[in-house]
Amino acid sequence: MNGSGIGNSLYKIVTKQKAFIAILVMLGGMLFSKTNFYTAYNLLDMLNSTSILLILAFGVTLTVISGGCDLSIGGTLVVSGILAIKLLDIMPLWLAILIAVLFGAFVGFINGFLVVQQKTEPFIITLGIGLLLVGVAQQLTDAHPLPAKNPDFMMIGNGDILGVPNLVLIMLVCFAISYWLMRYTEFGRNLYAIGGDYEVARNSGINVIRTKWIGFVICGAAAGLAGVLLSSKLNTGSSVYGETTALVVNCGVVVGGTSFAGGIGGIPQSALGLLVFGLLDNVMNMLNIASYYQVLLKGAVIVAIIWLDCFGNKRRREFV
Repeated sequence: MNGSGIGNSLYKIVTKQKAFIAILVMLGGMLFSKTNFYTAYNLLDMLNSTSILLILAFGVTLTVISGGCDLSIGGTLVVSGILAIKLLDIMPLWLAILIAVLFGAFVGFINGFLVVQQKTEPFIITLGIGLLLVGVAQQLTDAHPLPAKNPDFMMIGNGDILGVPNLVLIMLVCFAISYWLMRYTEFGRNLYAIGGDYEVARNSGINVIRTKWIGFVICGAAAGLAGVLLSSKLNTGSSVYGETTALVVNCGVVVGGTSFAGGIGGIPQSALGLLVFGLLDNVMNMLNIASYYQVLLKGAVIVAIIWLDCFGNKRRREFV
């Protein structure tokens, strides 16, 4: 292969896997730091800290690939966690968790009805639903943290199996299910088709309304599960937990290469995007970077990767 061929190959890798390149740059940079970054404990802790966001991202990916988005996941997250804690006083643990997850699915059903059936703007309507749910969470808790008293509930988010945190194991199961759903089922292929061209998908016989609606329901259920896990991990329910969650997760999904235009991306890409943020947080904490600089650097990384995405798309159009 000549130099030009190698250069073109490297260019394709960088433009298609920008999040992966960002991860490699951070990993490479930390080789020269005098920290405990490269320890099994730290890397596993980083993955554990990002697991809940990853579960949320798997659900959001379904809505984004179908040409929508879900900014209500922060509100769903906090209400589901609070609901689980409150229900623990009157019913068994498994039933409280099930109802909390079903509540998330119900929120997804409402989002699907408004976005898909009523054809409203997903960005605005899901943002409004999220704000409404934060208000509900404040009413349920009187705007105060709600402690959990069940030790078994706390162990879900803080226990481990053979040294691997429960949250990481649950996240890996969710990853496997989501990847299978999108890669190997008709439902997943239909979501890609709808995001690629809604009218073509409808004319080809796909039940576009039902398929896209189910995507929102699954996203809501994922947010409900994430809310239960977060409340378990912190042993507390609070209305402030999800303030920036929706924006971080949706940005992470796009940073990984799952396009808001629909029809492009997937579960592994979204996972990479969220891992960029998780790794970046870990690196900045290891290097003792001040919190206000951390916000600045996060914004710079988001802008840089999205700009590369737009630049790559422009170059591809020029060569077509």
